[in-house]
Amino acid sequence: MLSNFGIAGVQMQISAFSSNVEQMGNYMRYIRMRYPWVKMVMFSELAPLGPKHSTAEALPSQTEAQLADLANETGLWLITGSLFERVEDEEKGSIVYNTLSVIDPNGEIVTRYRKLFPFRPYEKNVEGGTEFCIFDVPEVGRFGVSICYDMWFPETTRTLAAMGAEVILHPTMTDSIDRDVELAIARASAVQNQVYFIDINGVGDGGVGQSIVVDPSGYVLHQSGAGPEIIPIEVDFERVRRERRRGLRTLGQPLKSFRDRDCDFTVYEKGNPAFTYLDTLGTLAKPEN
Repeated sequence: MLSNFGIAGVQMQISAFSSNVEQMGNYMRYIRMRYPWVKMVMFSELAPLGPKHSTAEALPSQTEAQLADLANETGLWLITGSLFERVEDEEKGSIVYNTLSVIDPNGEIVTRYRKLFPFRPYEKNVEGGTEFCIFDVPEVGRFGVSICYDMWFPETTRTLAAMGAEVILHPTMTDSIDRDVELAIARASAVQNQVYFIDINGVGDGGVGQSIVVDPSGYVLHQSGAGPEIIPIEVDFERVRRERRRGLRTLGQPLKSFRDRDCDFTVYEKGNPAFTYLDTLGTLAKPEN
């Protein structure tokens, strides 16, 4: 199996008022020419069509097909960021998910992932997904996917790691003043789960930039500024596997300790009377005053 694998995150200027797919294609062609060792390209959350619900499409869609053609043209694995997916549900009617597609170098859709935790109450009228997402690159290793607010819930990354993910691909669209907190969460997520954590934000209508890549020892491999940027990095899968065997910086072994724990996490039992405090916090709504 190959140990090293090249991934390029693209911190791109995103427009909320027009398609960004052509710009994504130009980045992919440039990366293919400039960095021939890169095998996968990843964009930020809602990169293809921007953050407007009116762009929601039923999948498979024309936009997804355009992105698949780009993957096939360039021979790159493509992590699309995400787009709004419209679904007709018998009980709920027309609903919207925030959905990411994983596309292989032949232009085939490998899997799709629906964001588990929409940024409520600010990400309004978006349903949360219910399934975790991992996929394998043959002869390389296993990847896990999450989107933006998902990482604020450490159970999401822990679950992906327990499913064998060695690299977490995490597109985000953070345009708010809490980006500094997310940088800390990204680093913590990497060390708690002994993974590479690749967090790619957009700029313009797509965020404030400051993408970050963290290795399984918690070292920051790169942190971006606020402008457009290509972030080509090489992940070392054998490094992940060695650290999981021997320990973080040859010290703590959090995945093994989690596996061998003595406690049960009863906080996850819905309706458990030991945790009624959570019911006192009020409704999930924007503050009015």
